[in-house]
This record gives sequence, C-alpha cells and structure tokens, in this order.
Amino acid sequence: MMIRRVSFDHPDAVKLNDRVQAEYHVRYGDGGDATLLDPSDFEPPNGLYLLVYDENDSPVASGGWRAQDANGAGNRDGDAELKRMYVIEEMRGRGLARRVLAALEEDARTAGRIRMVLETGTKQPEAIALYTSSGYEPCEKFGYYRFHEASRCFAKAL
Repeated sequence: MMIRRVSFDHPDAVKLNDRVQAEYHVRYGDGGDATLLDPSDFEPPNGLYLLVYDENDSPVASGGWRAQDANGAGNRDGDAELKRMYVIEEMRGRGLARRVLAALEEDARTAGRIRMVLETGTKQPEAIALYTSSGYEPCEKFGYYRFHEASRCFAKAL
C-alpha cells in the first residue's frame, strides 16, 4: 500500500468522496455529509489530504485534516479537524484507517495544531471504535452537525 498526498479535488479523491457520501446516505438516509468543504481547506500548511493506493494503483482509502480555530461552530484555536476518513468496503480490517490517521495526526502536529477533532455518528460504530481505541475522547459538539442527536464528537491532544 502506498500513501500519497493529493488535492481534495484530485479525480481519485473525488471518486472516493462520492463513495463515502453514498455510504453516509445508506446509513443516515440524508444524502451524505452536508459539511461545506473546499479543496483549499486541505492545502499545506493548513491541512492535508491523503489517499491510499493498492498494488494496482487503485485508490482504496482516504482521509484529511483542515485547520480550524475558535469559531461560532464550536471549534477552538489550534484545532485540526479530521474529514473524509474512508476505506472501501473490500479493504476494511487491514489497518489502513489507522495508518492514515497516524499520518494525519503527525502532519497536523508538525503544522503546529494542538488538538485533533472529528465528528462522526451513531450509525458508524466502527469509526467510533477506531477513534476511541486511538486515544480520542468525547468532546463538546462542534461543526455542521453539532445540534443533531446522532452526532458524536471526539478530540485528542496532539
């Protein structure tokens, strides 16, 4: 497996983003994550977007972080927000999400971010298990879904 930095609007990133949005729709019935994202959100030094490629050079996993500071949506100064962590179904259970998560945490730390935060939902128990087993703890809700009952927010000091 090869991890590569790409832009959020790279064709392979768009392909995986479409897949994760379709999965969110199946799980929540709401059309997918409505959080506004811009490709510039993931440009260093204020963010990073990664894709994992298999031995056939096919994209199989993704994840990114973007800088957030204190705002009306509940973020704090120094936050790095995880977005679009995803592994295609046929590649799950191989540790790819953990590898991407570790790379994103290290990059955000190097960029001077002090806390990694994320929002997920109750219908993604495998995501919650990944994050809690990686040292994330529940935190105050933030972001687009902060008022939704199914939303769960987690944070980890970097």
